[in-house]
Amino acid sequence: MTASSILTLCDGAAEAVIVPELGAGLASYDVVGAGGRRPVFRPCRKPSAARPFDLASILLVPWSNRISGGGFTFAGKFHPLQPNLPGEPYPIHGNGFSSAWSVRNASAEKVELSLRSSGPGPFCYEARATYALDAGALSMWLSVGNLGPEPLPFGLGFHPWLVRTPGTLLQAKAKWVVLENSDHLPDGEAPVASRVEWDFAAPRALPADWINNAFLGWDGRATIVWSDRELALEMEADGPLSTYIVYSPCAKADFFCFEPVTHPVDAHNLPGGPAANGLTILAPQETVSATCWFCPRRLN
Repeated sequence: MTASSILTLCDGAAEAVIVPELGAGLASYDVVGAGGRRPVFRPCRKPSAARPFDLASILLVPWSNRISGGGFTFAGKFHPLQPNLPGEPYPIHGNGFSSAWSVRNASAEKVELSLRSSGPGPFCYEARATYALDAGALSMWLSVGNLGPEPLPFGLGFHPWLVRTPGTLLQAKAKWVVLENSDHLPDGEAPVASRVEWDFAAPRALPADWINNAFLGWDGRATIVWSDRELALEMEADGPLSTYIVYSPCAKADFFCFEPVTHPVDAHNLPGGPAANGLTILAPQETVSATCWFCPRRLN
């Protein structure tokens, strides 16, 4: 990867750096201007030497998170899938995040990218993504179209690593939290109100220890306040993104992930079937898309 293959968007209020060859991920998203540079996402300042999970944000397509059981059964047919990351026993996050994307159009404030993929497993698809800045606000749009010969369940998501400090507060209303087992797969659900440490209906500090849970029945809005950085972030996601996942290993971490996604972990294999768990069944040539907006504001 060369420096010339890395794209920078800047509108005077914010800057976003995109790495098309590395999953069309973001290397950084910073507020800039007279008040100085303040990272919104955990920055990767050397994207030419990075791996996908070193980035500030990645795209999730044609599904989000893990799929258990060596694959999934749909319409009476089993579709095998292989693990795709070292140390991971299950395939995770599809392959969009690890593929090289093509740049369709690029300007100072907007870039459009695309990817055609045969695989993983039965998925043959075209994905498109757009990043755009407007007065410092970042919009991320992602779509996937089924190029294969038969209907299949597809999902989408965005996976930013946000800055975590001792003064970080999160607000994001949801109805249910999905519990996880030792393999990071679903292990039942509980009302969010019954788990006080995970109830982000009002601004709340992140748990001091491990969190890696999907939250269902999200209203599509979230607010993050960094009281010790004099910065806040308003987030909004459209209809398909009805689930979010929060991940952070501990309070000492310099990041946490807030992932707007279309479905919970292992939705392909959950009771009720894929469509009942947030995945979209796409017939050949059909598409589904989703958009997420990030609007930072200085508090001073």
